[in-house]
Amino acid sequence: MKENDNFLKYVPIFADLDDEALEKISRLGKSRTYERESVILMEHETGSALFVIVSGKVKVFRVSEDGREVILSILSESDFFGEMAILDGLTRSANVTAIEESEIFIIQRSDFLDLLYDHPEVSISLLQELTKRLRSADMKIKSLSLKDAEGKVATVILQLADDIGKIRQGVVEIEKLPFQHDLANMAGTSRETISRTLHSFAKRGLIELDGNKLRIPNYEKFKELFL
Repeated sequence: MKENDNFLKYVPIFADLDDEALEKISRLGKSRTYERESVILMEHETGSALFVIVSGKVKVFRVSEDGREVILSILSESDFFGEMAILDGLTRSANVTAIEESEIFIIQRSDFLDLLYDHPEVSISLLQELTKRLRSADMKIKSLSLKDAEGKVATVILQLADDIGKIRQGVVEIEKLPFQHDLANMAGTSRETISRTLHSFAKRGLIELDGNKLRIPNYEKFKELFL
């Protein structure tokens, strides 16, 4: 499974492992392709596996009591999910569906726990990633509770820049920007507010829009304004 072996080098929690260990992991897991809008896992299911994205994009979301979808994050190539339920043995805390056709590498819970015992460096990397996600969640909670509509939309843009953006010389590009109704679900606002705020940002030169691509010409300035 050479392709998976090469791919695993770019997954943050496996990046410090040698080729022999990566080859072992590639034999532990199995790949599965999910079509666009396919359900990958459901909230409250028993957590029995870790999922690593080989290609494609997925959204992690919960459904509120009134039936509204709240998107927690959008994950892409080399990201992983399902780790919380693996570690604590409890049920899944959110739903995950494919935004586009996605290839997912799946490692069963018992195999992943053995891997943590055999390679403590994976445990350390996992803790670092969980801390990063916790900080991101804290930022989003602060945004939803304290910021105005513009601040909420800016927080979502910053989250996407961190999750799926590409940065070069202070400029961030986000290709395949999520649909506006998905952005609204992430920001806890309306699609109309998303549209109005994005165009306001573009008029002020804070972002550039080209179809479904968003560009932040001065990423540091944008962060200073809205963080």
